[in-house]
Amino acid sequence: MPGAPGILSNTRAMPHARSNIATLELEPKLAELGARSDAHLSTRMGDEGRSGHPGSPTTSVITKTKPRTKRPNMYRVLILNDDYTPMEFVVHVLEKFFNMDVEAATKVMLHVHHHGIGECGIFTYEIAETKVTQVMDFARKHQHPLQCVMEKK
Repeated sequence: MPGAPGILSNTRAMPHARSNIATLELEPKLAELGARSDAHLSTRMGDEGRSGHPGSPTTSVITKTKPRTKRPNMYRVLILNDDYTPMEFVVHVLEKFFNMDVEAATKVMLHVHHHGIGECGIFTYEIAETKVTQVMDFARKHQHPLQCVMEKK
């Protein structure tokens, strides 16, 4: 509809009119993106006043930053030595809850026996907490005072 009021029919006569329309159309979207933390609005250098008119629109670039995934904190699961829990039970616990073979479990058990503490594995918080609970419950069920703890690595 050429000549209809409110519709620009000749963009050559008004070279900045097209960018005004684009700016007006983008303003709600820019406001929406500006509210989000993953979008940034930046103005290109040297665009201000390019058409020579004061208050003319500037060219804006919308960039989305990809959020970087932070690696989770890791926790060591440790078994503590006591004078009452049988060595065979400790080996059984290491095999059952930490998926160790007999040789690896025996090596860890002997380390606990000689040094008073031994590392069973390194896990994320939730997994480490679950392993500690499982070991402690299993030891209580079998009436052994075996202690298992976790510490931040």
